[in-house]
Amino acid sequence: MARINLPEIDKPRIVIIGAGFAGLVLAKKLAKSNFQIVLLDRNNFHQFQPLFYQVAMSGLEPSAICFPLRKVFQKLKNVFIRVCEVQSILPESKQIQTDNGLVNYDYLVLAMGAKNSYFGNTVLEEKTLSLKSVAEAIAMRNQILSDYENSLLEHDINKRQELLDIVIVGAGPTGVELAGALAELRNHVLPKDYPELDLKEMDIHLVQSRERILDGMNPNLCDKALNDLKNLGVQVHLKKRVVDIQDNQVILSTGEKLIAKKVIWAAGVTAATIPGFDETVIHSSKRYIVDSYLRLKSYQDIYALGDVAFIEEQGGHPQVAPVAIQQANYLARCFKSSDFNNKLPSKKFEYFDKGSMATIGRHKAVAEFKKLKFTGVFAWFMWLFVHIYFLIGLKNKIIVLFNWVWAYLFFDQGLRLLIKPKIKEK
Repeated sequence: MARINLPEIDKPRIVIIGAGFAGLVLAKKLAKSNFQIVLLDRNNFHQFQPLFYQVAMSGLEPSAICFPLRKVFQKLKNVFIRVCEVQSILPESKQIQTDNGLVNYDYLVLAMGAKNSYFGNTVLEEKTLSLKSVAEAIAMRNQILSDYENSLLEHDINKRQELLDIVIVGAGPTGVELAGALAELRNHVLPKDYPELDLKEMDIHLVQSRERILDGMNPNLCDKALNDLKNLGVQVHLKKRVVDIQDNQVILSTGEKLIAKKVIWAAGVTAATIPGFDETVIHSSKRYIVDSYLRLKSYQDIYALGDVAFIEEQGGHPQVAPVAIQQANYLARCFKSSDFNNKLPSKKFEYFDKGSMATIGRHKAVAEFKKLKFTGVFAWFMWLFVHIYFLIGLKNKIIVLFNWVWAYLFFDQGLRLLIKPKIKEK
């Protein structure tokens, strides 16, 4: 297979697969180093995943949470971006096989992020909506808006119920934030758009297999979030699993059936690994096993970051953005160290837990940092500030802030546009 067109220079080449939080931060930190940086991704833009749900709920436009990679690096001549699909790794020859050719590397960094885990249930994979890319967020928005429009055309109350009701599977931060956003949309925005509809018919179900929503946070915060969701009118089903979906009915492990055409999957993720390594480097969590220097097990020149990395000595870390960013900063310092090629770094990677947070709705949020716990308005403003801070690009920060202020003042989200791709007839 031919090679992808890249300049061959006398600098060692670091190839980074994935332009998520870890890959982008690492590439930026190394852009002025004594390495040639090659960044591979299937998209030519970085996606701010924590706000996908706001695109799906018509709260933000897609361009507000995406940033062109070439704009990030347009003044940095040492970074080369190639848009392609990585098919496999060939570690013996230090090559990467893509759909457009081979890429050689001196050092390889795996930072592909995570994908949905359906726990082996192919029915759920086929019949649920996912939210792991901005394209899927747009598809979800289109589906929701299409069903609202179609419900106006429907005489049969049962079929109208199928169009209006929504089931969200999984009550982690994504599921909780989706449920809260949907409830606020139903309570404040849709009645103005669809005065002919009785939106009391619209049921929002949140299904959680564990005893608490936001499992992993402080129990008091979990209970507070649960009460906030119930006050918004969300029906929460705890200690229940979705086992099947048939004829617009969601079947739970208890035998209960929920009517809904739309089922949103937010129940779990797994690492987006690439073929090329034997099973000895794959942990039972499906992540790559790395040491405390982020090196892939049995390899001296391959590293893994973020959602795909499992530090065996430290028991693994959460698959969240702060972990990915901290690991990218650590590895960048290692690469730029003057004695990088001679010995291991003096310090192992250590994760500093900055806490966790989730927003439920207007003035409703929960946040914790070590022993500090916050709820209500203060936690809500913390959530807004943190997400604005980590967005890339001043323009995007301003656009997102403006949209949030507008929605706050007028209970309105002006992006309820049903835009479908045009398919040319052959």
